[in-house]
Amino acid sequence: MNRKLANEALNRPSVDDFRNQQKFPITLVLDDIRSLANVGSIFRTADSFNVEEVVLCGITGQPPHRDIQKTALGATESVSWSYNESAVNAVNEFRSRGYRIISLEQCERSTDPRLVEIEASDRICLVLGNEVNGVDQAIIDLSDEVMEIPQLGTKHSLNVTVAGGIALWEIFKRYLTGKS
Repeated sequence: MNRKLANEALNRPSVDDFRNQQKFPITLVLDDIRSLANVGSIFRTADSFNVEEVVLCGITGQPPHRDIQKTALGATESVSWSYNESAVNAVNEFRSRGYRIISLEQCERSTDPRLVEIEASDRICLVLGNEVNGVDQAIIDLSDEVMEIPQLGTKHSLNVTVAGGIALWEIFKRYLTGKS
């Protein structure tokens, strides 16, 4: 029989230990995310994948907020975050620090996440866009690559939290395996 593990058996780090552990070189830039529940969910995913930082931009809500906390389940306490009024300025700052800019969007020359090549030395800035308008074109123009998740259904997009989780998993597993 395969039994479910109790939370205590998962050996998760404390918030202090998590903050001090080495992070994967991934930063998320949230470009005008309007739903506070989505912001909280992205924090929780960022915690799960041990990312360096979440940068909240434009109209994206900021902790502490009850509606963010409902889905973050405390991840706003463990994940480093900052606010920048302009996502373009945030992306330019990460570019100047040597980060590779990857936007998650539907574009003419986008790349399937399974085909994105990641080197162990790459520092990634992954940009997630607004639930209606997506990633701003000015950021697409600054991007080194645009990742697009293939979809076979009648809808033209995934929820930003789902899409962000898929993209992070594809990047994360390349760091884990050392294979691009």
